[in-house]
Amino acid sequence: MLHLHHHHYHHRLLLLSCSSNIFMASKYFLRPAPHNPPHTLLPTISFFSTNQLRPLQQQQQHYNFSPKPISISLNLSNQNSRFSTSAAVSNLVPVEEQSSEEEVTKNRLTLKQQLEKMGISCNCKPGTYSRLRCHQCGGGDTKEKSLSVFITADGSTALWNCFRAKCGANGNLKASGNGRASSAKVSPRIETSKTKRHITEESIGLEPLSGELIAYFAERMISAETLRRNSVMQKPGDEVAIAFTYKRNGELVSCKYRDINKRFWQEKETEKVLYGLDDIKGATDIIIVEGEIDKLSMEEAGFRNCVSVPDGAPCKVSDKDIPPEDEDKKYKYLWNCKEYLDKASRIILATDADQPGQALAEELARRLGKERCWRVRWPKKNNADVCKDANEVLMCLGSHALRKVIDQAELYPIRGLFTFRDFFDEIDAYYHCSMGYELGVSTGWRGLDDFYKIVPGELTVVTGVPNSGKSEWIDALLCNINEKEGWKFALCSMENKVREHARKLLEKHTKRPFFGASYAESVERMSPEELEEGKKWLSNTFHLIRCEDDSLPSVKWVLELAKAAVLRYGVRGLVIDPYNELDHQRPPNQTETEYVSQMLTKIKRFAQHHSCHVWFVAHPRQLHQWVGGPPNLYDISGSAHFINKCDNGIVVHRNRDAERGPVDQVEIYVRKVRNKVVGKIGDAKLSYDRVTGTFQDPDERGRV
Repeated sequence: MLHLHHHHYHHRLLLLSCSSNIFMASKYFLRPAPHNPPHTLLPTISFFSTNQLRPLQQQQQHYNFSPKPISISLNLSNQNSRFSTSAAVSNLVPVEEQSSEEEVTKNRLTLKQQLEKMGISCNCKPGTYSRLRCHQCGGGDTKEKSLSVFITADGSTALWNCFRAKCGANGNLKASGNGRASSAKVSPRIETSKTKRHITEESIGLEPLSGELIAYFAERMISAETLRRNSVMQKPGDEVAIAFTYKRNGELVSCKYRDINKRFWQEKETEKVLYGLDDIKGATDIIIVEGEIDKLSMEEAGFRNCVSVPDGAPCKVSDKDIPPEDEDKKYKYLWNCKEYLDKASRIILATDADQPGQALAEELARRLGKERCWRVRWPKKNNADVCKDANEVLMCLGSHALRKVIDQAELYPIRGLFTFRDFFDEIDAYYHCSMGYELGVSTGWRGLDDFYKIVPGELTVVTGVPNSGKSEWIDALLCNINEKEGWKFALCSMENKVREHARKLLEKHTKRPFFGASYAESVERMSPEELEEGKKWLSNTFHLIRCEDDSLPSVKWVLELAKAAVLRYGVRGLVIDPYNELDHQRPPNQTETEYVSQMLTKIKRFAQHHSCHVWFVAHPRQLHQWVGGPPNLYDISGSAHFINKCDNGIVVHRNRDAERGPVDQVEIYVRKVRNKVVGKIGDAKLSYDRVTGTFQDPDERGRV
């Protein structure tokens, strides 16, 4: 954010000269200083201060023109370029050897031939820029000359860049090369003075607007008084151009032109500032728009505290960090207007509704600080189309509609920062049980439902001593949920062979043994018809996550495949069985406790983001002096985070002592339930049928 005082600025420059590390930190130069008052973040601030919202008053100002227009010859091929040369290339200047005039001529001829093959016709003098029509986009609908071409001083290299947001073609070509263009950045060697030109309305040949141009603005709902107050003028020539004067403290610092074909260019070697800068001097609430006519439109709606950016919008948001001030060429005008922007506690970004306009809003918000930015939502101008910008709202819907747009501006979204209002729809759906699973899904066992139910987006950790039936119980649970709710599942079960796992699931589904072996006792094995039906059920219900080579899968790898299963097949549940079969390589400086914490956090985020319930099987550590009782969740090998991080913690234990009860009895100990709506801590007993691998409540008789 631009919230650093003047002396802080010079202090920062001194620090930058002392350390390259500190120099790199200058990309945060636009972020807020620590002393920013916290009230600037609150939505209860009055929208605009009284002096900023006062009605437009008829303040008489007069133009100061010379008795007659002054004719000045301009090199329009360079003057018409609306972008500074530094925007196209890097600041770094390579050292070049001096070339003879004959060599320069030869290089120029070679370059010209190579460029013409690409469709670029250029006869510019070495060390200068030419403004041409782009060979790729043709200048768009307006056929503007948007391509800037530069020939290095020795004539050896040509560089080009199209500044149309929807094109952006760029590249370079060497005379000594193979004739193929490259998109790599090459820095031009050009002698430029950092001293800004001093210009006046007389020196650049401006004159008052003609009646024809005043009528043009009237069609766009811009009054003559607004034009006069903002010193909108014209520049004579073969085609008269509208001149938007950029002023600071009442003095002309730059000028931007627009002709009848909507072509734009600016005065060269002038300071880049916001249009209408004097109108936000001392303002705490300001509006930023994308074009000069939009700034004038805001004034027609009663808002003078508005400025426009001087250049066009980018085609997309940059994926790089904000560069340091001296490298942030595209947004140099923000740095130049820093003292004005620092005072603003609320900045409304009213850029165009199209993609480049929204990208511009994001780039501005990144530099100004999203915490003090607001954004507008442009209204529809008809049943199908949305107004593009402020002037279109003014023309189609009137000034009252434009005022309403500003009055209803919203806080600019900050990734990861919300209010409960952002979730009201979800809260209402939760209250009315609209999704169907708010109170949990039944396990299929009445005795267990009192303590544990399944909710999408939660993590259940299951443990138990070896051969206690953990995997068998989870498989039976999945079969019950599929039968009642139709859920699909992803299985990452590394201890099971596919054929063995299929057998266990099919036995639970058909309630018949897979084989007619001794374990089947007198129960008839499943028929071929039942097998075929069961195979279809397996394919429709379960998706396997398996690592086919010798390496162990990582949690990240498993979750990436599980995400694909959720999005592609509508999977609602994921089983990872067991923990010790995963690859747990960790950095040397990371403890196992830290690793487990991060791993479980990743799993929980996956569950929440994809509304997928995850069952994670973890074995207990070696139990010394074990006497046959069930372990607890703190006995899990690795870390206490298994119980700390999970939503539900379950211990599965099989009775092996005939004196304590039936040996086919399985005890389900629910030891943690985070969501009291769907469960509580308690114990449930289930009867295990060894023939079919199914579980029943103890009061059930016979096999179903």
